[in-house]
Amino acid sequence: MKQVNAWISACRLRTLPLSISGAIVGSGIAYSRGFFDSSVFALTIATTLSLQILSNLANDYGDGIKGTDNENRIGPERALQSGKISPKQMRNAIIFNVISCLILVVSLIYTAFGAKQFLTSLVFICLGVLAIVAAIKYTVGASAYGYKALGDVMVFLFFGWLSVLGTYFLYSKQIDFLMLLPASTIGLLSTGVLNLNNMRDIESDRLSNKQTLAGYFGSKRSKIYHQLLVVFSMVLIGFYSFLTMNSSMYFLIIAFIPFLVHLNIIRNTINPKDYDPQLKVLALSTFLLAIIFSICHIVV
Repeated sequence: MKQVNAWISACRLRTLPLSISGAIVGSGIAYSRGFFDSSVFALTIATTLSLQILSNLANDYGDGIKGTDNENRIGPERALQSGKISPKQMRNAIIFNVISCLILVVSLIYTAFGAKQFLTSLVFICLGVLAIVAAIKYTVGASAYGYKALGDVMVFLFFGWLSVLGTYFLYSKQIDFLMLLPASTIGLLSTGVLNLNNMRDIESDRLSNKQTLAGYFGSKRSKIYHQLLVVFSMVLIGFYSFLTMNSSMYFLIIAFIPFLVHLNIIRNTINPKDYDPQLKVLALSTFLLAIIFSICHIVV
C-alpha cells in the first residue's frame, strides 16, 4: 500500500485539472461551432493527462537525481527524495509513460484526421513527440530547460497556445487566431502556477543552482510578476468575450472571484511556505474558469 501511495503522490494528482483546462476551452469553442466529436474529446483528455503524469514523473526523477529535492526544499516530499521509489523504478515508469503517450497521440491523430490527411497527421505527430520531449527535458539531462529559466515560456506555449489551438484544430481542421486570447489566458494562469512553485522554492533552487525567473526577479519582483500574469489573463479572456458578443460570458465573473481572492492572499504573503496551498487554489481556479467558459459556449 505504501508503494501505491508513493506512486499516486509522484503522479501529483493536484496538477491534473490544470493540465486539461486548455483542452476543455478548445473543446467548448469547437462545440459551439458544430465541430465537436466525443471520441476526439476523450482521446484528447487522455493524451493530455498522460503527458502531465509523464512530466510529473520526469520532474521527480530529474530533480531527485540532481539533488534539487533535498532537506532545504519547502514543498511536499518527492518520491525519489523520500527513497520510496528508486531511480530505476522511476526510469521504468517514465519509459512506460512515454510508450503510453505515443500510443495515445497516434490514436488521437488517426481518429481526428483519418488516413487521408497524411501531412496534417505528420505535423501533429511531430507536435506530440515534441510535447513528450518537453515533458521530460524540463528537469532531466544536462540541458534541462527548467534549470535555465525557460520553464515559464514553455508552460505558456504548451499549456496555453498548443493546448487550446491544437485541440480546436483537431475538431475543426481550422485555425482561428482570435482564440489566441483565451489560449493566452490559460497559458498565463498555468505559468502563474509554475511561478508560485518557483517563488516557494527560491532559496532551495538557488542552493541547487537551479535558475528560474522567480530566482532572477527575487521575492518582491516575482510577486509583482505573478500578479501581472493573473490580472492580464482575466483582461484577455474578458476582451475575447467582448469581441465575440457572447452574453452568457458574463458568468465568467464568477470564475474571476477566486482569482481576486488569490491575488489578495499572495499580496500579503511573506513566508514562502504559504505559497504552497495557493498552487492548488490557482490550478483549480483555472480549471473552474475553463469549465465555465466552455459551458457558456455550449448553452448558447
